[in-house]
Amino acid sequence: MSATEPMVRDVYEYAVIRVVPRVERGEQINAGVLLYCQPRGYLCARVHLDAVRLRALDPDADADAVRRALGAYELACGEQSGPLAAEPLGGRFRWLTAPRSTIVQTGPVHAGLTADPGTELARLFDKLVRL
Repeated sequence: MSATEPMVRDVYEYAVIRVVPRVERGEQINAGVLLYCQPRGYLCARVHLDAVRLRALDPDADADAVRRALGAYELACGEQSGPLAAEPLGGRFRWLTAPRSTIVQTGPVHAGLTADPGTELARLFDKLVRL
């Protein structure tokens, strides 16, 4: 891209993936980001569980089970076979961000503009998930 060419930025949507170990208490930790950019055909999730923070909220929490549930978000974004593999990316994003009352859930969907969805996912992950 030359200095005279405008940077092309596309709309993206994202949601924070949260862990709510005791749903009745409503306490949560951010454990991932799900990002969808329809114009670029991009859907990706990046997750990380801080087990120390999880146990601070619930000493009896099953960290391995939570990691498996978080991993399902990453798998649902990929090309692997499974119940969502035949769905278009937008449909997967909507299904993954649908409200639910489980230990792993997403927050509200937000939007932005980006020239590089992968870089934006890394930026959001560092800002919203990493301490």
